[in-house]
Amino acid sequence: MINDQTVIADTVAWLERAVIGLNLCPFAKSVHVKGQVHYAVSHATTAKALLVDLIHELNQLQSLDAKERDTTLLIAPWCLQDFLDYNDFLDLADQALVDLELDGVLQIASLHPQYQFAGTELDDITNFTNRSPYPSLHLLREESIDRAVAAFPNPQVIFETNMQTMQTLGAAGWHALQVDASAPSAAPSDVASSKHDPAKH
Repeated sequence: MINDQTVIADTVAWLERAVIGLNLCPFAKSVHVKGQVHYAVSHATTAKALLVDLIHELNQLQSLDAKERDTTLLIAPWCLQDFLDYNDFLDLADQALVDLELDGVLQIASLHPQYQFAGTELDDITNFTNRSPYPSLHLLREESIDRAVAAFPNPQVIFETNMQTMQTLGAAGWHALQVDASAPSAAPSDVASSKHDPAKH
């Protein structure tokens, strides 16, 4: 069985080479170099168990100062491998924010090895902006997002720029980054489309 250290190492490599290396999120480098990203590996094998871990991490993030922990990546190597199942889970994740009265305080962005934007083909290279090595939930502070966006001259063009970056890079360029997981392989899901918006950076 793959261990937590490998899961985190794969995720950090993806963050450094893809997210930061390709500048897919202009705000990621700052929190990364300051050590303010918390990596939590869930051992959940069911959506119910993952929800318990998610609630714990949401409460932990809220209880800590942003200077100590600005954001959390909750990684689920053994759960929701099928993107359709993962996408359904996002509704439970959003409801957890409401139930904890953290809606508008924290936000959950979606990342998955088979991520697919609505209206795209499964192999569309633009989907890879949200493709992480393992199914993951990115927990962010709304205040940090607002502060980062305010400091960025044209935040609305980030998504369009990312699409252009991926199209220029191409599938071969992405695979050359070697950011695929060391995780146990899972069968690709049928064509699926995320009804959730891309991460709001």
